Amino acid sequence: MSSRLKDVAALAGVSTRTVSNVVSGSASVAEETRARVQAALDELGYRPNVAARNLRAGRTGLIGLAIPELYSPYFGELASLIVHAAQDRSWTVVIDQTFGDPEAEQRLLDGAGGRLVDGLIISPWALGPEELTDRSRDVPVVLLGERQPHGLADRVAVDNVLAADEATTHLLESGRRRIAAIGPQPHLRNETARQRLEGYRRAIERAGLRPDPALEQPVTTLHRKDGAEAMTALLDAAARTDDADARPDAVFAFTDELALGALHIAHARGLSVPGELAVVGFDGIEDGQYANPPLTTVVPDKRQIAERALQCLADRIYSPASNVAPLDIVIPHHLEVRASSGRGTG
Repeated sequence: MSSRLKDVAALAGVSTRTVSNVVSGSASVAEETRARVQAALDELGYRPNVAARNLRAGRTGLIGLAIPELYSPYFGELASLIVHAAQDRSWTVVIDQTFGDPEAEQRLLDGAGGRLVDGLIISPWALGPEELTDRSRDVPVVLLGERQPHGLADRVAVDNVLAADEATTHLLESGRRRIAAIGPQPHLRNETARQRLEGYRRAIERAGLRPDPALEQPVTTLHRKDGAEAMTALLDAAARTDDADARPDAVFAFTDELALGALHIAHARGLSVPGELAVVGFDGIEDGQYANPPLTTVVPDKRQIAERALQCLADRIYSPASNVAPLDIVIPHHLEVRASSGRGTG
């Protein structure tokens, strides 16, 4: 005979409601209690009938994940973490990519409103807060990233201004003074790039320097090719002057992919890294550990991004009438110092 919730509750010494909350992920449970319940679930071999439970509750057991690019290492790693964490809640994740296109983002939001999924996690690049947080939508939406929802939806993000400030300050403290910023995207409504540029400028100004527009190199997208083209443009512009000190002595790239592209051109031009050019990226992707030299990078806690976003979604799905105000969750980050910036060994 298969085990029942009350059997698990008796073994774990908790109520059946607590067991149900652990199984469904529908409410916060103390970690010690959750571990005890999970041990009882494992011992008794309890397997919930997910399909029946969802049918009774009028749910599909599906959640949506809309990200700009599946082929981006950062978003690929984040999607994998979300899928893995969703499995613990017996959810299936339906993934789509938007390429930062407003029509694609709107289409996915409209699909969520048609109850194809029980909730949607979206990393928006194009739509504004009002479009993302339409009050008429009856499906919970959790935002990832820097688009401010004005208190109308849960949001999980990194403090990009602070992180960019810390990365730039690290370069300044190592003696660099002509620090280029590769990554502004003035052609997009992309808050991520704007905030990282703000943090970069803040650190420059605090050091008593004046931000130099010639060192702020815009890009179309955030990939290796764009980083290589941006680094080429910076070096070519410096070569056209008679000033031997016009060349950048450091680069803060707004993504690790941009940084890897910049590293490639530095090597091709015969520049020593970090001797003549220090490089710092952002995202903490695995590729950076194996760059030559290993890449210094800002590392967001991607696992916590996944877990906190899913918890927000669970709270809204299972308690739709809750009066809890939308959460604005800031995820921790740290600067992983490696050899590309002149310290560390990788």
